[in-house]
Amino acid sequence: MARNVLYPLYQLGNPQLRVFRTNFFIQLVRPGTAQPEDTVQFRIPMEMTRVDLKNYLERIYSVPVASVRTRVQHGSNRKRDHRNVRVKKPDYKVAYVQLAHGQTFTFPDLFPEKKLSPEGDSVDKDVQQELLEEQRKRQSQDPRRGGVPAWFGL
Repeated sequence: MARNVLYPLYQLGNPQLRVFRTNFFIQLVRPGTAQPEDTVQFRIPMEMTRVDLKNYLERIYSVPVASVRTRVQHGSNRKRDHRNVRVKKPDYKVAYVQLAHGQTFTFPDLFPEKKLSPEGDSVDKDVQQELLEEQRKRQSQDPRRGGVPAWFGL
């Protein structure tokens, strides 16, 4: 799967070497714009090719892949450090994987919105009122200080 990897040479009589782990790491990315349901977006290393990605997904995760499209996203070059020298973010490769016919993928909703129940609203409002009263107490001036600000320790 990887191109620039040197494997030890096989010599007659030695056991055959098998490598089952890959040296690539890919990230599943939530797309910025709406994608079709059968398209998944990944951030992959610059050295990884579309054939490598297809083999990676089919062999390791058993995901049927129809096609892979890639593009290189250039990193921003606008920031400057404390010496006024430009700081460039690294480039990365983005891959769009189209799944086989009939396969769909929806990005999981990791933080769903809570649905408030009618009886739970009054309890939440009571807690909110208590917190507001506590905050008002903390922010009110202490009459024993005689007008001296709170930041000035006595």
